Amino acid sequence: MKRNMQGALLLAAGAFLFHPIPGRAQGAPATSASQPDAGPAMPTSATDEDIKMLRAGIRSNRKQIVATNMSLTTDEATKFWPLYEEYTAEVRRINDKRWAMMKDYAANQANMTDEQAKDYMRISAEVDGELITLRGKYMPRFEQLLPPKKAVQFYQIDRRLDMLMNLQLASLIPLVDPTN
Repeated sequence: MKRNMQGALLLAAGAFLFHPIPGRAQGAPATSASQPDAGPAMPTSATDEDIKMLRAGIRSNRKQIVATNMSLTTDEATKFWPLYEEYTAEVRRINDKRWAMMKDYAANQANMTDEQAKDYMRISAEVDGELITLRGKYMPRFEQLLPPKKAVQFYQIDRRLDMLMNLQLASLIPLVDPTN
């Protein structure tokens, strides 16, 4: 079971982490010749297509990773999957706010005002808070359906997948340029 979990999460990490970064040619060096210690190059943009592809990949892999790693009995699965679908639909609704904010950010990045920058930070924090609240709402419901260790296992898998998704999103969105 541990090997399944590690393998599935490594597979997911690979799919997320090795998605090409827009704005940098494949094989291009990650550092600038004029700034040898500059670190990895930052992406220059995230297109609607990049985000759509990322979301589709997450949706198709997420349920499979959960299913592979949960070892649910038939009775547990009958109860778990409808609640899982309800939960992930709410997660998607909340994440739609993040995607909308990211799209707006990408459209306004070159000419961003200080107020817009503060709004992006506020919206991002609100979305994070909504996801935490949502987990707090659903975890007791999962605990009613599953033995405690399986409920915790689901929480761990869900959190790890969320962290991987956020890491991938961070790689698609360039940092704010304070000089603009």
